[in-house]
Amino acid sequence: MKLLVKNVLPINGDGKTLCDVAVTNGIITAIGRAPEGFAPDDTVEGGGRLCMPALVNAHTHMYMSVLRGAADDLPFMQWLFEGVMPREDKMDVGQAYWGSLLSCVEMIRRGCCTFNDMHLFPGAAARAAQDIGMRAVVNRAVTGPDGGERRINEMLGEINEFKGCRNVYFMIAPHAIYTCSQEYLTKLADIAEELALPVHIHLSESVAEMNDCLRDHGCTPVEYLVKMGFFKNKTLAAHCVQLTETDILLLAEHGVSVAANPKSNLKLGNGIAPVYQLDKAGVNVCIGTDSAASNNSLNMFSEMNYTALLHKGTNGDPTVIPARKAFEMATVNGAKALCIDKLGRLEPGWKADLVLLDTDVPQMMPLRDLYAAVVYSCDGSETDTVIIDGRPVYLHKEFTTIDTEELYYNIRKIAEVI
Repeated sequence: MKLLVKNVLPINGDGKTLCDVAVTNGIITAIGRAPEGFAPDDTVEGGGRLCMPALVNAHTHMYMSVLRGAADDLPFMQWLFEGVMPREDKMDVGQAYWGSLLSCVEMIRRGCCTFNDMHLFPGAAARAAQDIGMRAVVNRAVTGPDGGERRINEMLGEINEFKGCRNVYFMIAPHAIYTCSQEYLTKLADIAEELALPVHIHLSESVAEMNDCLRDHGCTPVEYLVKMGFFKNKTLAAHCVQLTETDILLLAEHGVSVAANPKSNLKLGNGIAPVYQLDKAGVNVCIGTDSAASNNSLNMFSEMNYTALLHKGTNGDPTVIPARKAFEMATVNGAKALCIDKLGRLEPGWKADLVLLDTDVPQMMPLRDLYAAVVYSCDGSETDTVIIDGRPVYLHKEFTTIDTEELYYNIRKIAEVI
């Protein structure tokens, strides 16, 4: 399959020169002019729009879009154990599928093509991603020891079911240190090593988690995992809001990536991850939205903006987390954390996950620094076209792969019973 995207303004160009992007079998083959003899099967007219690599949501819970607005303005532990979990218990895999598809639609409409989903319903997010044409990293959240074997079997079953799918990837996902025993965490780390898969875990998300770990184990959550050798696998730690200086150095030493979730952490009152300090220490920092039950929005443009602005303010330094750094956190850093090669840059040889942004809108005028425009001016509504793996799935603001009216009908029905 060959695709030609014509007359676009590349985000890594000079800001003035239009070019074409040639794609072959999901890979960018040329930027500027198409190779001689290139005969596209399909052509997308860019019309002078800004072309950028698609955004990567490094931490979310896709099915929870059906819980949007169901447990707002509550303390974290009350939100989780009283507001969210009882409603999750009422859900089934069919409802989780529609919730996941709703999340896919929301993210694509805001320029995001890849998500990392920690979930409770094997198959739901993977099937939704396949149906709409999105790139998915799926990981069944597991807790234990109580019921732990059943959850591990569900996790392994999902991996076996979808392991041959082109755009579905996997991680092993112990939920958190406070929902998994030390023995269970060690067992999951061993499974990840055996399967050569990375690990995804919530870590140091709240003051309560930090204080409980200090009380029960005499160390921080990061130190606790280091002592048990948990970080022997490539690991993505979500949140990392409550960290000591030693924790930051340990995360860097063990090559742990951190997915910051600025809006969710603020809304739940958990604090602000030390993104600047992590980045400065050499930690690969990426960005996630968390769920629509905690964030209410899955807008990665907004998360980029918050990431840049929060840390300028908290550090009292406007040079901290410049626009291009925030953009990299939301693109190539996310791909690195998810162990997806050649994703997140607009370069030949890289995966053709592309977003075209309309610049003929007030907030984008005048157009000077392109990265600054995307991070500081865009709200995501500028997204006109989204191409995933070389395939247009959202063309001039219309989905090409699914019926959104059917989706919205099912979401409204689900909301009546949950």
